[in-house]
Amino acid sequence: MFTRRHFIATTAALFSAPVSAPAFASSHMQDQWAAWDAEVTPSGYDPATTNPWGLHPRLLPTRVEARAGLVPGDIHVDAIARYLYHIQADRTAMRYGVAIGRDGLYEPGTYTIRRKAKWPSWTPTPAMIEREPEIYAKFADGMDPGPANALGSRALYLFVGDRDTYLRIHGTPLPRSIGSRASSGCVRMVMPHINDLFDKVETGVTAYLYPAEEGNVAATS
Repeated sequence: MFTRRHFIATTAALFSAPVSAPAFASSHMQDQWAAWDAEVTPSGYDPATTNPWGLHPRLLPTRVEARAGLVPGDIHVDAIARYLYHIQADRTAMRYGVAIGRDGLYEPGTYTIRRKAKWPSWTPTPAMIEREPEIYAKFADGMDPGPANALGSRALYLFVGDRDTYLRIHGTPLPRSIGSRASSGCVRMVMPHINDLFDKVETGVTAYLYPAEEGNVAATS
């Protein structure tokens, strides 16, 4: 039976115990993430109008009517218009401007989002280093998280079955590349835009990257 003395002693032990190193590290990490989020998010940010990056207005987040029959939660990437559509339950879609892979590096296909990461680290693939050593060789041991990291503030990891394809939908420190073919295969987004999308995407959903010959894949107009 618990006595009053036992309760007091147990409570004192609980609340006087030092914070463990993992708990402190996690708290510090959360604080760092919050600071970085504030750094990359413009003051008074409004997704529909804020545009210090000089994007074409059509590339700002917009809600559009989705085509019938699309599964809510799924992602569709239009390689022609450089749009990413996130399908909603009410037959609308949130549309974001993106950059896609350069000629020969874009990989259309059907993928599953198996992992999500906030402020991820990044390591270029061996193929990237071999193709452009002058750019990527110095990052062969990886690049720490932060606003200058190639994956930016958030990343969605694309798999085929259980195989990591090394393709990502991610933020970018190069926002002026949005609307172009600029990446080594990944889908790039402005950091505040990927932050918004990230919070709404669940692991296990399907991401469709359509061939460059197929446009307007998810919206009615």
